[in-house]
Amino acid sequence: MLVTDIIEVTKARSKVFIDGSAAFVLYKGELRKYHVEKNKNIAESDYKELMEKVLPKRAKLRSMNLLQSREYTEKQLKDKLRQGGYPEVVIDEAVEYVKSYHYVDDGRYAASYIEYHIENKSKQRIIQDLIKKGIRKECIEEQWQNVEQLGVVADEEKMISELLEKKHYSGKEADIKERQKMYGFLLRKGFSAEKIRKVMNMEAYF
Repeated sequence: MLVTDIIEVTKARSKVFIDGSAAFVLYKGELRKYHVEKNKNIAESDYKELMEKVLPKRAKLRSMNLLQSREYTEKQLKDKLRQGGYPEVVIDEAVEYVKSYHYVDDGRYAASYIEYHIENKSKQRIIQDLIKKGIRKECIEEQWQNVEQLGVVADEEKMISELLEKKHYSGKEADIKERQKMYGFLLRKGFSAEKIRKVMNMEAYF
């Protein structure tokens, strides 16, 4: 395995390329300890120790430190570790480790997010937000049902009314262009066309 390049990331750390591909990020002292030099082969034993001991331990500690400050989804945590230059196999091992202790739990994350936003975001917007965070739709739907079983139910018609009021929108005074603009705004918020029309009709906005 030929070290084809070593690029300094910070004063303390450098990204190592092996056979032309980014392999991992090491501290300067580790470069010396494991004899990692440009245009020289890295010993199989050194590579194995880095990949099986040094980097997994560091990735697990990094994951734990990240999770102390806030909750992450599995995807978010993996993305964060990728930013640190960890190899995919090491990332997978670190994430499985924290998952085994339930430090990362997409179901729990989804439930908390739903409970927090159920009164100020449409269901569709919440689902879209959570999917972007890497949570499966099946998991989201399951947690939504769990939240509703606790008696927490989304009142999307009330949300629509509050948004209309917040925007100082008056259907009696608005022209066609303004009505269309508000209608599009509410659609983009994730509310269904049916509920938007119902609220605007009820409150004499159309």
